[in-house]
Amino acid sequence: MTLEARARAALKRGDLPAAAADAKALALESPQQPAGFFLLGLAAAEAGQIAKAIPLIEAAVERGPNAEHLAQLARLLILLRRDGEAADAARRAMELSPSDALTFDTIGCVLARLGDHEASVIPFAAAVEAEPGNLGYRYNLAAASGFTGRVADAQAHYEAILANEPGNARVHYALAILSRQTAQANHVTRLETALANARRPEDTLRIRYALAKELEDVGNVADAFRYLSAANAAHKQAIHYDFEQDAAIFEGIEAIFGGPADALAAGGGTVGAAPIFVVGMPRTGTTLVDRILSSHRDVEAAGELQAMPLAVKQLTGTPSRNIIDPATIAVSAGVDAAAIGAAYLARADHHRRSGKARFTDKLPANFLYIGHIARALPDARIVCLRRNPMDTIWSNYKNLFASQSAYYAYSYDLMDTARYYARFDRLMAFWERILPGRVLQLSYETLVSDQEGQTRRLLEHCGLEWDEACLSFHENSAAVATPSAAQVRRPINADGVGKWRSYREALEPVRAWLQEQGIETE
Repeated sequence: MTLEARARAALKRGDLPAAAADAKALALESPQQPAGFFLLGLAAAEAGQIAKAIPLIEAAVERGPNAEHLAQLARLLILLRRDGEAADAARRAMELSPSDALTFDTIGCVLARLGDHEASVIPFAAAVEAEPGNLGYRYNLAAASGFTGRVADAQAHYEAILANEPGNARVHYALAILSRQTAQANHVTRLETALANARRPEDTLRIRYALAKELEDVGNVADAFRYLSAANAAHKQAIHYDFEQDAAIFEGIEAIFGGPADALAAGGGTVGAAPIFVVGMPRTGTTLVDRILSSHRDVEAAGELQAMPLAVKQLTGTPSRNIIDPATIAVSAGVDAAAIGAAYLARADHHRRSGKARFTDKLPANFLYIGHIARALPDARIVCLRRNPMDTIWSNYKNLFASQSAYYAYSYDLMDTARYYARFDRLMAFWERILPGRVLQLSYETLVSDQEGQTRRLLEHCGLEWDEACLSFHENSAAVATPSAAQVRRPINADGVGKWRSYREALEPVRAWLQEQGIETE
């Protein structure tokens, strides 16, 4: 067996010291060949030493570009959020015509992480064609198919996985949210069987959410709420969430921007009106508005970018692993505004593909960064979606977001979600007071009832000329990777208005508490 074969075999069985030893010997034996450096890099990456792994794999690429090497380099670069370099490496890998399924799948995963779901379909499909029995590759293709509107293809791939793995909770949940279920066609019985057989907490969580979604679709709201409340109570306990964690963030933001009136002008910022920020609580119509704006001839959708949170975190240099926390917020007050603007635009640029003059950034949580945006990007436009408080709270509670994300940790408890909404509402009033007119607060319900009038108002605020295509947003073929994917591929409708009333009794404590806070709920 050659040194290369031995190193690969050791990597496959998880024997990292043996893999590293053989790879090092190979690199010393053939220093002009890429294989030893590449395998040394993989061994380092498997050991969690990403920063050490990247130069080794770069050394392999310098000795002769290879699709496998470039794909793995792209994978590591994306882990360090070096998005532009990752995109270049992934596309170069694809141009070199990969020959193995893993390389195709790796390229697809990098493109998906970059938000380029349409481009990811091709390598994912190639991976499945090369290894049709690999269910992980098939899941990735199914997800990309769903994001890009290929619903029938997604369903077929998901069903193929379940034929082999009847208990695959990720697939059960993905199928539930892929389309609206009916009394005649749903998966409730199958999901109940899967739940009875689930052993891991994360599987139980997903299957309960899937049941809640499908039962609500078919009108069984009592059982839907039962499954949902059980899922959320267990997950809240597992993550040990305390609302004070989020309260401290809101207080920190108000503290740094609530000082002298000229604080927001400090540093001058970076000029240019390219970015349009679409912000708000999740599930309030942000995807709908993003779809309307990106149907305009001059606007592209860049996705839910982490560019602003990462720019602020990078320039504060705070040591915590959290992207946003009170310490980072406090330090950010002294960071040069133009530097934040430049860092944001550099990161965002990696997600722009069409060459259009304007782009949307649809990270809902950017409402926390409105002060930073106003300082750093004085010409950027900001739109905040507002939805009935009860519908907002209910929709946050019933949707499974990224279960390990700190952004949505509040959403596993109804009263925590209500408290979070109240702080969001207070923060938006704060921004309006110190930045009057800077943020367009757009009502979801009014947009639904007066589509053209509110679309004109939206475009005017964003400095865009009228474009009739914005009224036909549902014909927009761009990918959608949010829980709203099915809704925004239909014409505008009022189906989501007042949904909370189906659960009025269970939500009464929330409604009463909001009333005590002076927040109208009807």
